[in-house]
Amino acid sequence: MKTSRKEKKRLLIITVAIVTLLVVLVGSVYKDWQQILKNRQLEVELTSKYNTLLDNEEKLNAEITKLQDDEYLARYAKEKYMLSREGDTIIKMD
Repeated sequence: MKTSRKEKKRLLIITVAIVTLLVVLVGSVYKDWQQILKNRQLEVELTSKYNTLLDNEEKLNAEITKLQDDEYLARYAKEKYMLSREGDTIIKMD
């Protein structure tokens, strides 16, 4: 079968259009895939940070509970700020 010049031109145009469409689609999928990978990495980092913050919150809540106890508060002030009652001797050891 002989193909005419008109048919060859039409096939060339269709081929160019399909190749262009494929390049655009592959580029779009590639960009989306990169964004998905970045989001997964960010999710892992944020989850780790969130867990760290939860642990820190638990420690702070425990500290709040302890500081509501007068005896603990007095001992804490003595140790941390070297406060003393009259007659107490403070010895600092590093």
